Amino acid sequence: MSLPILYIKPSCPWCVEVVDYLAEKEIEVREVIVSGNQEAMQELIDFSGQSKAPTMNWHGEVLADFGVDELIPFLKRKEII
Repeated sequence: MSLPILYIKPSCPWCVEVVDYLAEKEIEVREVIVSGNQEAMQELIDFSGQSKAPTMNWHGEVLADFGVDELIPFLKRKEII
């Protein structure tokens, strides 16, 4: 199965926190930087209906504009942590 996609903006503090948390937990995702990348930004908007980061596409399920506090229960529901 393909990796979940994490749309990020490198200068976003919430994105940095989420990337660090996922690395700490050894949860693999494919990171897509949307800053300065019109095609990736459009993909994010088409998928989620918004342009905020971080946003996760977890095999078709969207978690948009979140921080670690929202990510933890999402991952628990998925039985990842």
